[in-house]
Amino acid sequence: MRFRAHETFFIRKGWLSKGMRCVKENPRVFLTQDENPMDVFGIGANMVKALRYWLQAVGLTEEKFDGGKRLQNLTELGKIIFKYDTYVEEIGTLHLLQYRLASQKDEATAWYFFFNEFSMSEFTREDFVAALQKYIQMRNDNTAISYRSLNDDFQCIINTYLPRYKTNPVKISPENNIDCPLGELGLIDILNKNKKTYRKSTPPTATLNPYVIFAVIQDNGGGATEISLEKILNAPCNIGRIFNLDSTTMLDALYKIEKLQLIKIKRTAGLDVILIQKPLSFLECVKLFYDSINAENLE
Repeated sequence: MRFRAHETFFIRKGWLSKGMRCVKENPRVFLTQDENPMDVFGIGANMVKALRYWLQAVGLTEEKFDGGKRLQNLTELGKIIFKYDTYVEEIGTLHLLQYRLASQKDEATAWYFFFNEFSMSEFTREDFVAALQKYIQMRNDNTAISYRSLNDDFQCIINTYLPRYKTNPVKISPENNIDCPLGELGLIDILNKNKKTYRKSTPPTATLNPYVIFAVIQDNGGGATEISLEKILNAPCNIGRIFNLDSTTMLDALYKIEKLQLIKIKRTAGLDVILIQKPLSFLECVKLFYDSINAENLE
């Protein structure tokens, strides 16, 4: 389990793009003493630590030892995103990053818990922190985790998914906009500003690209050719949990995949399953997503 690795800084717009470019140019940009990463990125020391963490938490980079030196390189997903969506502008790209982030049980535990284990759809800070403490106690080896760290993780989750124009009554100018790009996914909203209550939100079906949704389903399918709708909706790290989908929105998304002849929805003889018509790996689905975007741009 890992908490507060973000140094209280959520992902800023432009961070991931610049981070990928700099890591591609120099795999030791965060690790070398030859060049100050604060000068490279133009941000403070704690922000540099946060950016290094976020690049790995969303699945864009990974760190490994090579020849006795620790290097940070783009993952296969990172290479594809850097090639086709360098500036991280497509909503489908954000959904892919959300999937990777919310699946990080060990490295982004609060995010994993919030989307996969935390059952309250309407909540306060106190609700979340209390539930997370119980989760930690049930699974931890008595390692002390400070209440402050859990509070900071909650605030960072809110700042990640809730645009500032919803929390700040003062109009935010585009020049000063430091919102997190994942806020575009619409996964959290304010229920009552005075009582500081929030709610999980279901995104519009139109924002869910069928190739991205299929990528997540296949990544969780373990090679199965038949997957129950209940598992797709409720199993940890599947589309229902990761994207806050209700059953109606999930079915709408599945119908879009069915139109591509990738799956067949079967709801007869007491069965509520999808049949995989064309097995694809996660990365194959990701490439098809970007191919479809390029095809649309050429029309």
